[in-house]
Amino acid sequence: MSRPIHYLTAHPSAMLLGAQLLQVLAWPFLEDSIVGRAFLGVIGMLAVGSAVLAVRRTPNVSRVVIVLGAPAMVLTLVEAVFRDNDAIVLASGLLHAPFYFYVSYAMLRYLFHDDEVTTDEYYATGAAFTVVAWGFAYVFSVVQVVWPDSFTNAEGFGRPWFELLYLSFSTLTSVGLSDIVAVGAQARSVVMVEMMVGVFYVAMVVARMVGLTMMRRR
Repeated sequence: MSRPIHYLTAHPSAMLLGAQLLQVLAWPFLEDSIVGRAFLGVIGMLAVGSAVLAVRRTPNVSRVVIVLGAPAMVLTLVEAVFRDNDAIVLASGLLHAPFYFYVSYAMLRYLFHDDEVTTDEYYATGAAFTVVAWGFAYVFSVVQVVWPDSFTNAEGFGRPWFELLYLSFSTLTSVGLSDIVAVGAQARSVVMVEMMVGVFYVAMVVARMVGLTMMRRR
Protein backbone atom coordinates (compact mmCIF):
# COMPACT_ATOMS: atom_id res chain seq x y z
CA MET A 1 0.00 0.00 0.00
CA SER A 2 1.41 3.40 -0.98
CA ARG A 3 2.13 5.95 1.70
CA PRO A 4 -0.65 8.45 0.73
CA ILE A 5 -3.31 5.71 0.70
CA HIS A 6 -2.06 4.32 3.98
CA TYR A 7 -2.12 7.81 5.48
CA LEU A 8 -5.72 8.40 4.40
CA THR A 9 -6.93 5.04 5.66
CA ALA A 10 -5.17 5.69 8.96
CA HIS A 11 -6.75 9.15 9.19
CA PRO A 12 -10.39 8.92 8.03
CA SER A 13 -11.11 12.33 9.50
CA ALA A 14 -8.58 13.84 7.09
CA MET A 15 -10.35 12.08 4.23
CA LEU A 16 -13.70 13.52 5.30
CA LEU A 17 -12.32 17.02 5.75
CA GLY A 18 -10.53 16.93 2.40
CA ALA A 19 -13.59 15.63 0.54
CA GLN A 20 -15.84 18.35 1.93
CA LEU A 21 -13.37 21.16 1.27
CA LEU A 22 -12.92 19.85 -2.28
CA GLN A 23 -16.66 19.97 -2.76
CA VAL A 24 -16.80 23.56 -1.49
CA LEU A 25 -14.03 24.69 -3.84
CA ALA A 26 -15.38 22.82 -6.88
CA TRP A 27 -19.03 23.84 -6.55
CA PRO A 28 -18.80 27.36 -8.10
CA PHE A 29 -17.17 25.91 -11.23
CA LEU A 30 -19.47 22.92 -11.73
CA GLU A 31 -22.93 23.86 -10.44
CA ASP A 32 -24.24 25.16 -13.78
CA SER A 33 -24.03 21.83 -15.64
CA ILE A 34 -25.74 18.52 -15.06
CA VAL A 35 -22.45 16.67 -15.44
CA GLY A 36 -20.82 19.05 -12.99
CA ARG A 37 -23.57 18.57 -10.44
CA ALA A 38 -23.34 14.81 -10.90
CA PHE A 39 -19.61 15.01 -10.24
CA LEU A 40 -20.30 17.02 -7.11
CA GLY A 41 -22.76 14.31 -6.15
CA VAL A 42 -19.95 11.77 -6.35
CA ILE A 43 -17.79 14.02 -4.16
CA GLY A 44 -20.70 14.19 -1.74
CA MET A 45 -20.91 10.41 -1.69
CA LEU A 46 -17.18 10.28 -0.98
CA ALA A 47 -17.72 12.64 1.93
CA VAL A 48 -20.49 10.43 3.30
CA GLY A 49 -18.32 7.32 2.89
CA SER A 50 -15.46 9.08 4.63
CA ALA A 51 -17.82 10.01 7.44
CA VAL A 52 -18.69 6.33 7.87
CA LEU A 53 -15.00 5.52 8.21
CA ALA A 54 -14.54 8.36 10.67
CA VAL A 55 -17.22 7.03 13.03
CA ARG A 56 -16.27 3.37 12.76
CA ARG A 57 -15.51 3.25 16.49
CA THR A 58 -19.04 4.34 17.39
CA PRO A 59 -21.79 1.80 18.27
CA ASN A 60 -24.79 1.45 15.94
CA VAL A 61 -22.89 2.86 12.97
CA SER A 62 -24.05 0.02 10.71
CA ARG A 63 -27.68 0.71 11.52
CA VAL A 64 -27.28 4.43 10.84
CA VAL A 65 -25.53 3.73 7.53
CA ILE A 66 -28.37 1.47 6.38
CA VAL A 67 -31.25 3.65 7.57
CA LEU A 68 -29.85 7.09 6.71
CA GLY A 69 -26.50 6.80 4.93
CA ALA A 70 -27.44 4.49 2.06
CA PRO A 71 -30.53 6.42 0.85
CA ALA A 72 -28.68 9.69 1.45
CA MET A 73 -25.97 8.54 -0.96
CA VAL A 74 -28.59 7.83 -3.61
CA LEU A 75 -30.35 11.16 -3.08
CA THR A 76 -27.02 12.97 -3.31
CA LEU A 77 -26.81 11.99 -6.98
CA VAL A 78 -30.53 12.42 -7.64
CA GLU A 79 -30.58 15.90 -6.15
CA ALA A 80 -27.54 16.86 -8.22
CA VAL A 81 -29.65 16.25 -11.35
CA PHE A 82 -33.08 17.38 -10.11
CA ARG A 83 -32.07 20.24 -7.82
CA ASP A 84 -35.29 22.21 -8.44
CA ASN A 85 -37.63 19.38 -7.42
CA ASP A 86 -38.97 20.31 -3.98
CA ALA A 87 -39.92 16.74 -3.08
CA ILE A 88 -36.40 15.47 -3.77
CA VAL A 89 -34.81 18.43 -1.97
CA LEU A 90 -37.06 17.83 1.04
CA ALA A 91 -36.37 14.09 1.16
CA SER A 92 -32.63 14.71 0.75
CA GLY A 93 -32.57 17.24 3.57
CA LEU A 94 -34.59 15.03 5.91
CA LEU A 95 -32.07 12.22 5.41
CA HIS A 96 -28.82 14.17 5.20
CA ALA A 97 -29.40 16.44 8.20
CA PRO A 98 -29.82 13.72 10.86
CA PHE A 99 -27.06 11.65 9.25
CA TYR A 100 -24.55 14.50 9.39
CA PHE A 101 -25.59 15.41 12.93
CA TYR A 102 -25.06 11.80 13.96
CA VAL A 103 -21.63 11.84 12.34
CA SER A 104 -20.75 15.06 14.18
CA TYR A 105 -21.91 13.50 17.48
CA ALA A 106 -19.83 10.41 16.81
CA MET A 107 -16.75 12.46 15.95
CA LEU A 108 -17.12 14.57 19.09
CA ARG A 109 -17.42 11.38 21.09
CA TYR A 110 -14.23 10.20 19.39
CA LEU A 111 -12.48 13.47 20.33
CA PHE A 112 -13.50 13.20 23.98
CA HIS A 113 -12.80 9.50 24.48
CA ASP A 114 -9.35 10.04 26.06
CA ASP A 115 -6.89 12.71 27.18
CA GLU A 116 -4.35 12.20 24.41
CA VAL A 117 -4.33 14.25 21.22
CA THR A 118 -3.53 12.29 18.06
CA THR A 119 -3.01 13.51 14.50
CA ASP A 120 -6.38 12.16 13.41
CA GLU A 121 -8.07 14.01 16.26
CA TYR A 122 -6.68 17.27 14.93
CA TYR A 123 -8.30 16.50 11.59
CA ALA A 124 -11.46 15.40 13.38
CA THR A 125 -11.72 18.81 15.06
CA GLY A 126 -11.99 20.50 11.66
CA ALA A 127 -14.03 17.72 10.07
CA ALA A 128 -16.63 17.73 12.85
CA PHE A 129 -17.03 21.48 12.39
CA THR A 130 -17.67 21.15 8.65
CA VAL A 131 -20.06 18.25 9.26
CA VAL A 132 -22.14 20.42 11.61
CA ALA A 133 -22.21 23.18 8.98
CA TRP A 134 -23.35 20.65 6.36
CA GLY A 135 -26.08 19.38 8.67
CA PHE A 136 -27.51 22.85 9.28
CA ALA A 137 -27.34 23.67 5.56
CA TYR A 138 -29.62 20.70 4.90
CA VAL A 139 -31.91 21.87 7.70
CA PHE A 140 -32.07 25.25 5.98
CA SER A 141 -33.00 23.57 2.71
CA VAL A 142 -35.84 21.72 4.47
CA VAL A 143 -37.06 24.95 6.07
CA GLN A 144 -36.98 26.67 2.68
CA VAL A 145 -39.18 23.97 1.13
CA VAL A 146 -41.66 23.69 4.00
CA TRP A 147 -41.84 27.44 4.64
CA PRO A 148 -41.15 29.24 1.34
CA ASP A 149 -39.55 32.69 1.40
CA SER A 150 -37.67 31.88 4.59
CA PHE A 151 -34.32 33.15 3.26
CA THR A 152 -33.62 36.13 1.05
CA ASN A 153 -30.95 38.55 -0.14
CA ALA A 154 -30.86 41.48 -2.55
CA GLU A 155 -31.84 39.18 -5.43
CA GLY A 156 -35.04 37.95 -3.78
CA PHE A 157 -36.37 34.84 -2.06
CA GLY A 158 -35.36 31.22 -2.63
CA ARG A 159 -31.69 30.45 -2.17
CA PRO A 160 -29.67 27.68 -3.87
CA TRP A 161 -28.23 25.03 -1.59
CA PHE A 162 -24.66 26.31 -1.91
CA GLU A 163 -25.75 29.73 -0.65
CA LEU A 164 -27.45 28.06 2.30
CA LEU A 165 -24.16 26.27 3.01
CA TYR A 166 -22.42 29.65 2.89
CA LEU A 167 -24.98 30.99 5.37
CA SER A 168 -24.40 27.96 7.59
CA PHE A 169 -20.62 28.45 7.69
CA SER A 170 -21.05 32.19 8.33
CA THR A 171 -23.45 31.53 11.18
CA LEU A 172 -21.50 28.69 12.75
CA THR A 173 -18.26 30.67 12.76
CA SER A 174 -20.09 33.80 13.99
CA VAL A 175 -18.28 35.97 11.44
CA GLY A 176 -21.54 37.45 10.14
CA LEU A 177 -20.26 37.83 6.59
CA SER A 178 -23.26 36.35 4.80
CA ASP A 179 -25.52 38.62 2.76
CA ILE A 180 -28.33 36.06 3.09
CA VAL A 181 -30.98 36.90 5.69
CA ALA A 182 -33.35 34.59 7.51
CA VAL A 183 -36.69 36.42 7.41
CA GLY A 184 -39.09 33.62 8.38
CA ALA A 185 -39.69 32.86 12.05
CA GLN A 186 -38.81 29.18 11.61
CA ALA A 187 -35.64 30.05 9.71
CA ARG A 188 -34.54 32.51 12.37
CA SER A 189 -35.11 29.90 15.07
CA VAL A 190 -32.79 27.44 13.32
CA VAL A 191 -30.18 30.15 12.71
CA MET A 192 -30.20 31.07 16.41
CA VAL A 193 -29.68 27.42 17.36
CA GLU A 194 -26.70 27.22 15.01
CA MET A 195 -25.24 30.38 16.56
CA MET A 196 -25.31 28.72 19.97
CA VAL A 197 -23.81 25.51 18.58
CA GLY A 198 -20.94 27.48 17.05
CA VAL A 199 -20.14 29.22 20.33
CA PHE A 200 -20.27 26.00 22.33
CA TYR A 201 -18.12 24.19 19.76
CA VAL A 202 -15.30 26.69 20.15
CA ALA A 203 -15.68 26.76 23.93
CA MET A 204 -15.80 23.00 24.40
CA VAL A 205 -13.91 21.33 21.58
CA VAL A 206 -11.29 23.80 20.38
CA ALA A 207 -10.43 24.96 23.90
CA ARG A 208 -10.05 21.35 25.05
CA MET A 209 -7.79 20.43 22.14
CA VAL A 210 -5.59 23.47 22.75
CA GLY A 211 -5.42 22.72 26.46
CA LEU A 212 -4.45 19.07 25.93
CA THR A 213 -1.81 20.07 23.39
CA MET A 214 -0.25 22.55 25.82
CA MET A 215 -0.28 19.96 28.61
CA ARG A 216 1.47 17.42 26.39
CA ARG A 217 4.20 19.90 25.47
CA ARG A 218 4.78 20.76 29.11
